[in-house]
Amino acid sequence: MRIEEEESPVKRVERMISENPVVVFSKPACFMCFAIKILLASIGVHPMVIDISSTDDLLMFNSSPTVFIGGEFKGGIETIVSLHVGGRLIPMLRDAGALPISMPSFS
Repeated sequence: MRIEEEESPVKRVERMISENPVVVFSKPACFMCFAIKILLASIGVHPMVIDISSTDDLLMFNSSPTVFIGGEFKGGIETIVSLHVGGRLIPMLRDAGALPISMPSFS
C-alpha cells in the first residue's frame, strides 16, 4: 500500500466496527471499562477491545467505555447495563452474531 493509500484513522475505526459484532473502546485504568468487559464476558461475549489511550488518532472517543454492537453505536456502561437489566441486551448480541442463536441446555 502506498502512503497516500493508507487507511485514515476514521476509516480504520469504521472498518473495525463493521467487521466485529461487538467493539469496546476502552481506557486501561478505567473501572467502568473493566466493568463493561466483565459484564460482556459473563454473558459469553468476547468483544474487540480497543485501547484508546495508546494512539492519539483514537482519542475521538473521549468518553469510555464506548460500545458498538452490530456496527451501531450503543453508548456507554449506563446504556449497556440498562439494556441488560431490561432483557434487551442478549437478543441484541444474538442479532449481531456475538452469541449463538440458542444457548445450550444444562438440564
